[in-house]
Amino acid sequence: QIIGSLLHLSNFLRSDIAYVVGRLGRYTHNPDHSHWLALERLFRYLKRTVNYGIHYACYHVVIEGFCDANWISDSDETKSTSGYVFTLA
Repeated sequence: QIIGSLLHLSNFLRSDIAYVVGRLGRYTHNPDHSHWLALERLFRYLKRTVNYGIHYACYHVVIEGFCDANWISDSDETKSTSGYVFTLA
């Protein structure tokens, strides 16, 4: 449930945590101590940055999109990672 809530948060309000939440989501069936430490660190980060924000000026609308992928370059990895970001500014 925690990862699902964080995923919802990262999709709508906090895109800066999307990568971390995606990585933590891989281990929901069998998390070890390092995953719990990463989750605690993420919560500390969210607590420290709760008042941060992005303020947009009134200019014409520009949509930009970026994507990237990692196709298992490390033999210790078991899954590929990909991501995308679209900005509206």
